[in-house]
Amino acid sequence: MTAPTALDLAQRLIAQPSITPASGGVFDEMERMLEPLGFAVSRFIAGDGPEDREHGGPVENLFAIRKGPAASRHFAYAGHLDVVPPGQGWQTDPFVPEVRGGLLHGRGAVDMKGSIAAFVAALHQIPSDLGTISLIITGDEEGPARFGTLALMDHMAERDILPDLCLVGEPTSVHRLGDMMKIGRRGSVNMWITVHGMQGHVAYPHNADNPITRLGRILTEIDSLQLDDGTDWFQPSNIEFTDLHVGNPAHNVIPAKAEGRLSIRFNDRHTGESLSAMVQEIVERHGGELKPIISGEPFLTPPGEFSEIVASAIREVTGVEPELSTSGGTSDARFLAKIMPVVEFGLCNATMHKLDEALAVEDLDQLARIFALIVRNALGPGGSAG
Repeated sequence: MTAPTALDLAQRLIAQPSITPASGGVFDEMERMLEPLGFAVSRFIAGDGPEDREHGGPVENLFAIRKGPAASRHFAYAGHLDVVPPGQGWQTDPFVPEVRGGLLHGRGAVDMKGSIAAFVAALHQIPSDLGTISLIITGDEEGPARFGTLALMDHMAERDILPDLCLVGEPTSVHRLGDMMKIGRRGSVNMWITVHGMQGHVAYPHNADNPITRLGRILTEIDSLQLDDGTDWFQPSNIEFTDLHVGNPAHNVIPAKAEGRLSIRFNDRHTGESLSAMVQEIVERHGGELKPIISGEPFLTPPGEFSEIVASAIREVTGVEPELSTSGGTSDARFLAKIMPVVEFGLCNATMHKLDEALAVEDLDQLARIFALIVRNALGPGGSAG
């Protein structure tokens, strides 16, 4: 039987609509791809309680494993089958994959069904006795992510399954396939500021308390913070204000409440807790209230044998020397890095989340070859989990 190509597999996945949180058909398709390759596939729902629906539940997840010899290494691939909503204005149906001019179009082609398809295609080239291979696949990376990869990590822990290393197939390349891989990510914390005042007439300010004035002082002081100048592997931490809201329809009324929101992306000189405490001191000093939500802490997999395994495979297939980077937003690697070494590498990210999302079919074929080399070198003689 002829092995399916990465293009065949990507088209099958794209054809299954899977707006976050994904469930059902796209997981059925994934299971059909893996079982003939000897994988034991486990699917389960997390976050199905009544209160969980407010936080993104329920979420379907899939864990698949093909065990090698008892003393063999364990290589894991992590990814997500959920996609962001396609939006209006596509040239064709976003869930009907179409190849035009050497490009495969469809929602999720880049982020990240194409990568998953390339890894499954690579598996057809990996003998089962080389080592243990698993796939950690969630239906909720684009959403709140509370019941996705974290639940999969619990699933593995309950079964005493701990991979030696993990490749996350997120789209990391920028201008051409292979020019960037990620060995870490900055942390992320979002903060909501509320300042209560006293409503009153603008002509009688002594009888009111304007919360906008105090919120302005808070934001000015926060904006003046210089968090750091960056590190050897991380760019400087940055604070960005993302929303201001008063909702006052009257021009002659001092409002009773003013709200602001900010986001901090931070390197490993900080923690989400330390930054929250820093901002809270400022907010409370001006009589405001703060609600921080930490999305993830920074992580770094120091350059070493694992990153070189990935880089050497990229060089061999593409001739490109990859940049080792920690740039960009967060990914589920922030969770997985807590239990094993993690490197991220995948397709060019130029069209992810955009209308007419597309990948180069040639890149898809090359990515499958790269993945096959990575797995062979990681599990074969000389491979390392360090």
